[in-house]
Amino acid sequence: MAEPPRVAAPPPKPLVVFDGECGFCRRWIRRWKSETGEAVDYASSQEVAQRFPEIPAEAFARSVQLILPTGEVFEGAQAVLRALAAGPGPHWLLGAYRGIPAFAAASELAYRLVARHRQGASLVTRLLWGSRVERPDTRLTSDVFLRLVGLCYLAAFVSLWVQIAGLVGSRGILPVGEFLAAVRAQTGGARFDLLPTLCWFNAGDGFLNLLCGAGTAAALLTMAGLAPAWSLIVCWVCYLSLSVAGQVFLEFQWDSLLLETGLLAIFLAPRGLRLSRAAAPPSRMVLFLLRWLLFRLTFASGYVKLSSGDPVWRSMAALRYHYETQPLPPWTAWFAHQLPASFQTFSCVVMFGIELGVPFLIFAPRRLRLCAFGALVFLQAFIAATGNYAFFNLLTVVLAVLLLDDWVFPERWRRGLRSPGAASGRRWPRPVTAVLAAVILVVSGAQMAAMLLRPRSFPAPVVWLARAIGPFRSVNRYGLFAVMTTSRPEIIIEGSDDLQTWRPYPFRWKPGDPMRRPRFVAPHQPRLDWQMWFAALGSAEESPWLLRLVERLLDGSPEVVSLLAGNPFPERPPKYIRAVLYDYRFTDIAQRRQTGAWWRREETGLYLPVLSREMLRP
Repeated sequence: MAEPPRVAAPPPKPLVVFDGECGFCRRWIRRWKSETGEAVDYASSQEVAQRFPEIPAEAFARSVQLILPTGEVFEGAQAVLRALAAGPGPHWLLGAYRGIPAFAAASELAYRLVARHRQGASLVTRLLWGSRVERPDTRLTSDVFLRLVGLCYLAAFVSLWVQIAGLVGSRGILPVGEFLAAVRAQTGGARFDLLPTLCWFNAGDGFLNLLCGAGTAAALLTMAGLAPAWSLIVCWVCYLSLSVAGQVFLEFQWDSLLLETGLLAIFLAPRGLRLSRAAAPPSRMVLFLLRWLLFRLTFASGYVKLSSGDPVWRSMAALRYHYETQPLPPWTAWFAHQLPASFQTFSCVVMFGIELGVPFLIFAPRRLRLCAFGALVFLQAFIAATGNYAFFNLLTVVLAVLLLDDWVFPERWRRGLRSPGAASGRRWPRPVTAVLAAVILVVSGAQMAAMLLRPRSFPAPVVWLARAIGPFRSVNRYGLFAVMTTSRPEIIIEGSDDLQTWRPYPFRWKPGDPMRRPRFVAPHQPRLDWQMWFAALGSAEESPWLLRLVERLLDGSPEVVSLLAGNPFPERPPKYIRAVLYDYRFTDIAQRRQTGAWWRREETGLYLPVLSREMLRP
């Protein structure tokens, strides 16, 4: 390789010289300035060319020139990459240029093509980036994101708090104390690695309430911007502990998504006493990891529907069934179900377009990222308007907020970004975020490869790492509703004292009385109602917790009965309980107008036979 030219009077620090009469050049110089900060100077050739007679005039017209304090001169793609590497920007690009000949050749070819067609490149720039190509500030965006993560935690903790005693308390359906005692007997000291929860130290009802209360308080502090990193740590530890303690009732994908989002949010937050828009910019690496999480979540949700081989999804007919067969449909789902089949097919095509195509815009230039934000929010808003999916839709929108930048917010919100003075909170050290990124990218990359490529095996270190971090539920596989249910079986639990008269136990939210109007409940998640939906799709043997529910109802447990809408046996619990299976369907417009019913149902048989205390406790 030929020696680069040199100048006799080099500048005191790297100097990029560009064509000041080229609007395209001036626009991208603004971008590079935002990347390199004070580490690099910039000047037009019209201003400084005479200072460097060693550089021919045609070289200034041909490409940008980088002049180093050593006197060396570089041009083209190499000049750009060296200049960017002088600042805090992407050093790996220069490393690839130096170490990979094909990358260097491709970079110079791309640079020459752009330089020869600046007018077209300028048009493309305006289309993709708009009028501003500078790297946008994301301090305000991350501030909003962190507060909204606190809101998601708040919804999750409060929702769980009002149910925790009935679900896994000492008199609940699946007491966590009994569960942990059984695990301790089988695993010994390995139990802490397998099930990381603070409930190992105390599994009493008071401690469960303490975890919910501490998580709620920490979520409120996060929303207020107080000690954000430390508040988020408390939220994550408490929710992880409760997720383990919750057993089958906290195994939903949004529980895992909240833990993964919450873990990354810790490292996006400053380690000070409060959020401040005058603080240092958030970590680009953590910002990338959060966007990567949004990509995995959205793309996998679309991919699994097609890769499952389900003919209902592949024929684009799924939405003809979805609204009435989803776990807890609100009243709007009844109206959505009445829409023409052609509209349902069109909606399905749009959904696949968003889930499979839009995720790639997450890493695209600014205008395309903003389009991705709009599309993802539209999809989540439509799902939330016709379904009850706890805090999932809110949390997905919160992740999408990171596709924005500070320029989209009102000017009065951005005034604090220009506040002088030292940052009020330090960011996490780069080595810490680098290790975090390495672990997450390796494990999540393997998960994506398993989904897309289905390899037979992975390297042993990858398998070990995935197993080691698996119990923390913070790097997860995603993909909701891979197979569309086309019918709606519903379990109705009934009690009796004489085996003649049976009275149903009413649930708060799941379908029961066909005349009762379906209601909105999100972001609260009635977890027993959700589990009843899953149980109805299989056999009683596949849902052993259901027998514990029957046992608690036969005992008249106040904590479990409080999970229901009412108690048909207020004076004393019944002697017998059975579970009857029904097939539920939405009424059509004519039936609803005639009867006022939202559902029509048909009994299909017994789900559980008649049970008594003696039968369950021999």
